[in-house]
Amino acid sequence: MRLRKQVGLNIRNLRNSKGMTQEQLALAAKMDRSYVSEIELAKNSASIDVLERIADALDVDPKELFNERG
Repeated sequence: MRLRKQVGLNIRNLRNSKGMTQEQLALAAKMDRSYVSEIELAKNSASIDVLERIADALDVDPKELFNERG
């Protein structure tokens, strides 16, 4: 699986496991909801800075965004 797609899936799964909407994650990470959607759907790649903000908003170690999940 391509890394961009894996990261998007991981963000969506982590967000859902915490009961957050895309809007809530976007607000916590200080970005637009549509950008969160594009990252989750692998339509856009995120910078390291953006991934760090998302990880902080999800309260996870940034490396969790890159884990290969089954």
